[in-house]
Amino acid sequence: MADLTPNSSFSLTIRIQLPNRSGMLATVTQAIAQVGGNLGQIDLIHQTHKVTTREITIDATSTEHAEQIVQAVKELNHIKVIDVYDRTFNLHRGGKISIENKLPLKTQADLAMAYTPGVGRICNAIADEPQDVYSLTIKSNTVAIVTDGSAVLGLGNLGAEAALPVMEGKAMLFKEFAGIDAFPICLANQDTDTIIETVKNIAPVFGGINLEDISAPRCFDIEAKLRQVLDIPVFHDDQHGTAIVSLAALINSLKLVKKSLEEVRIVINGAGAAGIAIARLLRQAGAKMIWMCDSKGILSTKRTDLTSQKQEFAVESSGTLAGAMVGADVFLGVSVPGVLTPEMVHSMARDPIVMAMANPIPEIQPELVLDDVAVMATGRSDYPNQINNVLAFPGVFRGALDCRASVITSTMYLEAAKAIASLMSTTDLDAEHIIPSVFDQRVVTAVSAAVQQAARNEGVARR
Repeated sequence: MADLTPNSSFSLTIRIQLPNRSGMLATVTQAIAQVGGNLGQIDLIHQTHKVTTREITIDATSTEHAEQIVQAVKELNHIKVIDVYDRTFNLHRGGKISIENKLPLKTQADLAMAYTPGVGRICNAIADEPQDVYSLTIKSNTVAIVTDGSAVLGLGNLGAEAALPVMEGKAMLFKEFAGIDAFPICLANQDTDTIIETVKNIAPVFGGINLEDISAPRCFDIEAKLRQVLDIPVFHDDQHGTAIVSLAALINSLKLVKKSLEEVRIVINGAGAAGIAIARLLRQAGAKMIWMCDSKGILSTKRTDLTSQKQEFAVESSGTLAGAMVGADVFLGVSVPGVLTPEMVHSMARDPIVMAMANPIPEIQPELVLDDVAVMATGRSDYPNQINNVLAFPGVFRGALDCRASVITSTMYLEAAKAIASLMSTTDLDAEHIIPSVFDQRVVTAVSAAVQQAARNEGVARR
């Protein structure tokens, strides 16, 4: 199922030269529009009496569509295409992050204090009092973003190198939203025990570990064992970040339709890391009726192929996703594009809530059911109600680092979700605004405070 909406992930800039006379630019923009390109900024680069040079930014739907747009411009008479830039590729060239010194090294005295011989005094101080590593090094504000590249976005097992652009992006988000120095650690190994041992060995540098894009069910074992052997927070964002934001969105959606979490029946499609984590957190928040589905249908007690994680949510009913949807109040999708049909949505209870979070193409295109649902959410930024983990993980780690938590607990997840939901006042809350914007500066502060309070209440805060 193709996504036909132009978006900035397939954005290009075309530099053209055209005669400096009336109507020539309109000819170009009309050609772009006729093949479905979405025009953005148009810049004048250079102009003479005879010719004009311009750069035109255009959003496309795919790489093939971008090539079609360029070809349409090239076919115009009197128009010369000078260059074409893929804006997404250009943004990544040379990497997206760097390391900078916090203080200058301009004199011999600076060097003697920052490095040898003065640094030896700091080493001895930490050796004598290991906890001083938090105040005398970067550890207190540093997170390792660890992946083995086995489940990169929705693209699959691409390996360590191909995972690096995602981890760089994650590091940018940590820094931009929470001021945390995070660094990508992409491991060229997908053996569970080796990953655990490797992370254990690099942990002295970091105040927290963010696991990312590791396939299920291995991710469950890796997270659980690292929590046992490390005394710093370990957080698998694909599980818990998704769960936190999903719960926050559901809390506010249920307010709109005047239903309670305890009374609704929730269908979760996708029983991997994210689906299991969402179900666990919803259950902790008070949900009573959760039906989970995987590619084979409802997780039923009659099935013999369920993993231990899936068995937690097995129900007596059996059948397909279509059967599970009949009379359901809520659909939560963390699965594959196009699996939910309009007919399934029509079979739901009154005022249905649909959160189709498969990325980049959701379980159902919102346009197909906008008139049939009370609330529609996706994982995309070009539709209302984006379920985006960036609402959760920066604030969760900010709070955990600031109170020096030894672990991140499920209660901390729950309180983080409530904090996100609480930022939407009753006057701001409506069907297209169930959670705050990812750029809302209150989010990190609110989540951090909630996480710290929960950590102190549970006795896991060390400061």
